[in-house]
Amino acid sequence: MKTRREGAPVPGGRLTHEDRQRIAAWLADGLGYAEIGRHLGRPTSTISREVARNGTPGDYRAARAQRAADHRARRSGSARPVEPTTGERPAEAVRGFVDQFATVLAATGMPRMTARVFVCLLTADEDGLTAADLVRRLRVSPASVSKSIGSLEAMDLVVRQPDPGTRRDRYVIDEDVWLRAWGTDTGAHGHVADAARRGVAIFGADSPAGARLGAMGRFFAELSEQMAGSALAEAGAHDALTVLAALVHAGRPLSVRALAGALDWPAARVTAALDAIRRRPAIADPLTLRVGADHTYTLTTRPDRLSPAQRAALGRLD
Repeated sequence: MKTRREGAPVPGGRLTHEDRQRIAAWLADGLGYAEIGRHLGRPTSTISREVARNGTPGDYRAARAQRAADHRARRSGSARPVEPTTGERPAEAVRGFVDQFATVLAATGMPRMTARVFVCLLTADEDGLTAADLVRRLRVSPASVSKSIGSLEAMDLVVRQPDPGTRRDRYVIDEDVWLRAWGTDTGAHGHVADAARRGVAIFGADSPAGARLGAMGRFFAELSEQMAGSALAEAGAHDALTVLAALVHAGRPLSVRALAGALDWPAARVTAALDAIRRRPAIADPLTLRVGADHTYTLTTRPDRLSPAQRAALGRLD
């Protein structure tokens, strides 16, 4: 025999503000009326009437719906006292925070369901939550939780740990999460900058596409460098500056052997410095390192640092 879920409203009772907040969140997650009705322990017709009376599935607002319900209740003379906005039960306050914070994260591009799972884990106890815990707390389907967990794991935002004494997993947001996420974003921005620079070489810096790609490459390169910390703090970066100075001073292509001899360094030290320049192009900015067919190195100006008009004007100077 099926029993009513603990804490579920009595069928036929009035929808509360909390119910309407959940309806709005579930509509945003793409749930249908029938599924929302099951979560709330209500007939599907109750949900469909509520949405139709106060908007559309894509434009249903809990606060607006609650104001309309209060107005109808006052007009009929059967209004209930409005639920207090302070002194909420802890569980209600937590659910409200999860939904509100998830809305903020969703505005940054994170899928809303994924954002709700993330905030739920963020506010969980130290030992995290199981998938079943998340299903119960968020009142969503196991498939929705599984998909969201997969997305969070792909972004390195969640750590999977075994649940002692069971065959289940627990999901935890540990103290290293922000460092991992920061590193992931830094690497991604660097890849975008590299791809944009390759586009400049293909389309040409003088073309509209090359100009746009050049601006994009500069932006993401600077963002990557700022997020990773100063390139000069990297081991070998000081040697890289010395090699750059040597190439500028020589004014002609030089081999690793020639650089090592002139600087009185081991060849391995020169090679490491050149590798640092290739990994961190911003070290040489506004110059770029070129490798010749004969394995010599030289410096030229970055094609994306000057606009076509600026280069033309400089070419006309005496």
